[in-house]
Amino acid sequence: MNSESEASLFSSELPRPLADKIRPDSLYEIVGQEHLFKADAAIGQFMQSKRIASCILWGPPGSGKTTIARLIARDSNLQMVSLSAVFSGVTELRKTFLEARDRYSLGHRTLLFVDEIHRFNRAQQDAFLSVVEEGVITLIGATTENPSFELNDALLSRCQIVVLNRLDEEALKKIINRAEKHEGRSLPITPEARKFLCQMADGDGRFLLNLIESIFSLESKKTLYEPEHLAEIFQSRFPLYDKSQESHYNLISALHKSLRGSDVDASLYWFSRMISGGEDPNYIARRLTRFAVEDIGLADPNALTQVIAAWHAYERLGSPEGELALAQAVTYLGSAPKSNSVYKAYNEAMDFARDNGSYAPPKHILNAPTSLMKDQGYGDGYEYDHDNDEGFSGQNYFPDNIKRRSFYRPVDRGFESEVKERLNHWSRLRAEKLDKMKNQLEISSEQKKNVEKG
Repeated sequence: MNSESEASLFSSELPRPLADKIRPDSLYEIVGQEHLFKADAAIGQFMQSKRIASCILWGPPGSGKTTIARLIARDSNLQMVSLSAVFSGVTELRKTFLEARDRYSLGHRTLLFVDEIHRFNRAQQDAFLSVVEEGVITLIGATTENPSFELNDALLSRCQIVVLNRLDEEALKKIINRAEKHEGRSLPITPEARKFLCQMADGDGRFLLNLIESIFSLESKKTLYEPEHLAEIFQSRFPLYDKSQESHYNLISALHKSLRGSDVDASLYWFSRMISGGEDPNYIARRLTRFAVEDIGLADPNALTQVIAAWHAYERLGSPEGELALAQAVTYLGSAPKSNSVYKAYNEAMDFARDNGSYAPPKHILNAPTSLMKDQGYGDGYEYDHDNDEGFSGQNYFPDNIKRRSFYRPVDRGFESEVKERLNHWSRLRAEKLDKMKNQLEISSEQKKNVEKG
């Protein structure tokens, strides 16, 4: 879309939807985004100076991104051009940039609004760099996806990131009131249904207005609609969730941290959010397995068994029956004692191995299948642990040139407290054995000296 067709962006001869009819006429009328209008915020600075820097508007659907862009375009002194990344490619971009350079040569700058800018590939995004850097265009991009995942670092460095909030219930109520005022009548719904309507919108103001418009168009003998009537009419709505994008990572993070915090109820909530949003249960099962070994470990060794069993149950039962097994695993993990001692021990051992990876094992723990290896001392002095009373020899198993290290430090929780007692016991035996060996060496040394004197 170019500047000549800009009018079609803001007006139409066709019947206009309610969302367009009550679109705010000023930035101050936008609900739910009051933080953007502070004096030190990007939009607040624009409202004072009427000058806007290139920016990316990042927020969920229906939070006001397009409306903000339109109002900025209207109130700025720049030539407005609009593109949609869904319908535009290299040809449209090249044409837009050439026209913008022509205006720039005449002393006029262009404000380019790109809706769903995250849909442009990396090469297409790179095309913006020079025209933004040179000041040929001021870019306003709108995206529902995390810019750090979807946009080039080079483009991000040239743009401010403006974060829009998900509309809360209070903001959604204001939209309902605005729609009723415009229509000159109240929605034919009960107070409970009004609250349910906000829940159905799930933070999406545009979707809410579509629901409102549909309710106003209903012809029914019902005096007032109850929540169950609205659920039947609109067949409810899946919560906002894109299993391939940011919400995918946000929700699995919320689940993982709720489990780590031993909040079973919150864990079940985030698990249910992911399931209702269409997440692959196998992905959740993999993450639960990881949690069992990373955050529980030997504090409850049965945690891993429980998750694997739940995963197998899901694979055999399928959805939705198998999801109950995963819910059971979530409950078990959330209520289990926690320890990341094995996780930390593994990371420390890996770091140490990388830094000290050239040392050979001590010869006494090496097998000697050939005579040459026997001649080299392989296996000399090895003590078979089972031949000792404690089933423990206390020998050294680290390389000869490396001082013994302690990687695994168990906590005093769950089964790991028992493991800690065992390790402490073996540590004492090892120390006793070492002292005994030192004493024997001292005695042998003294005897050797006496023989030499005699």
